[in-house]
Amino acid sequence: MSQGIDFADLVAAVGDAVVVSDAEGAITVWNAAAERIFGFSQAEALGQQLDLITPDRHRRRHWDGYHKTMRTGVTRYGSEVLRVPALHKDGRSLSIAFTVGLLHGGDGAVTGIAAVIRDETARWAEERRMRQRLSDLEAGAAPPERS
Repeated sequence: MSQGIDFADLVAAVGDAVVVSDAEGAITVWNAAAERIFGFSQAEALGQQLDLITPDRHRRRHWDGYHKTMRTGVTRYGSEVLRVPALHKDGRSLSIAFTVGLLHGGDGAVTGIAAVIRDETARWAEERRMRQRLSDLEAGAAPPERS
């Protein structure tokens, strides 16, 4: 027996952040996982621009891509995972991975973007440590030079 899905309940229940923004980039949906990952409460995030979680040095590129997606209705990040830096409320850097889905109005025009975001900061740091350790081991295992 099939039951209807309450999408608000679904968004609230998932462990990844669900962040939806309108055509201008204002946040319209911010679930509990987004609060946990980014540190901003729903009340603090709703209505704010995505600059809230976008590092200064990445904002121009972010907005160029965002506006192009709004204009063309095309994004490659619906099927590809995008990995980028982000900001926590306390100012620390995060490493996030996400995919997006475009939201359309009745006329077919793009009205917003829904992102499903995962915090990969710990995994990224561990990979960096492993790469450094491998590099150190390789440097120590280099064969002696012949004279």
